[in-house]
Amino acid sequence: MESTLETVFRMESARIIATVARIVRDVGIAEEIAQDALVSALEQWPRSGVPDRPGAWLTAAAKHRAVDLVRRRETYARKLAEVGRTLDEASYDPEPSGPGDIDDDVLRLVFTACHPVLSADARAALTLRLVGGLRTDEIARAFLVPEATVAARITRAKRSLAKAGVEFEVPYGAARAARLGSVLEVVYLIFNEGYAATAGDDLLRPALCEDALRLARVLEGLMAGEGEVHGLAALLELQASRFATRTGPDGQPVLLADQNRSRWNRLLMRRGFAALERAGDGRTYGPYALQAAVAACHARAVTYEERTGGPSPPCTGGSRPSRPPRWSS
Repeated sequence: MESTLETVFRMESARIIATVARIVRDVGIAEEIAQDALVSALEQWPRSGVPDRPGAWLTAAAKHRAVDLVRRRETYARKLAEVGRTLDEASYDPEPSGPGDIDDDVLRLVFTACHPVLSADARAALTLRLVGGLRTDEIARAFLVPEATVAARITRAKRSLAKAGVEFEVPYGAARAARLGSVLEVVYLIFNEGYAATAGDDLLRPALCEDALRLARVLEGLMAGEGEVHGLAALLELQASRFATRTGPDGQPVLLADQNRSRWNRLLMRRGFAALERAGDGRTYGPYALQAAVAACHARAVTYEERTGGPSPPCTGGSRPSRPPRWSS
């Protein structure tokens, strides 16, 4: 039962937290309420059985708790005037909103967790926690830092967001362009750290790369009209396709020229090519799409000598990563 619930919560936690944050307007409180719903499930499901729609059950339980909290904070009438129709729906509709509404909420959560008011390390930790569904100890293992350090980063990040009065929203126009760079940078850095670890004995941390890939795919689904979102997804898919050949039996790195290309993951390569097509044409590529185009040249070449690409171009523009790519192998 516990393993089933843990799996469900990991899959649904971002949507639950996002839905609750729309009501309470505070991601820290939203996460606490989501955890309360998880505790309720641990108490009730062993007696009643796993619901047909466990994600909907958890979301409904969290929404009811959020409404109760709002009512306790202030009079119902005053809070109703502030959150209006959102609170009405939360009060009388125990099921999640439509798929489009949920996706909008998750996108708001992504932009909130990646707000530029936070440091890069804080953004990465908070994103993995809220959007990726990782526990604090898992994030600590991924970045090879003490669990207490990660816990402190997440706590400070939540306080910083509340203190700065960051709105739970998706910005538009110039504000979106500025914030999108921060969002993409966080996903990029998470993958980069997993692809070539800056500390520890292992070159690769596949779990961290998988989390970044999952976040990139979520962003693709939520922001289909943003070319650089597809460019980043293409870059990560193509780089991940080489995992099986990047290290030898002794764990030492294998350079790109020496890798066995027949062992590259063809499914990930096809996903990368498709995402690159969605990124637009070469004249409109941003820094991530440009890097993906170079990776695609290597992926399409039968041998290293036949490649048509060159060294990865430096990132330029608003979404420049704060750490350089380490993708020569």
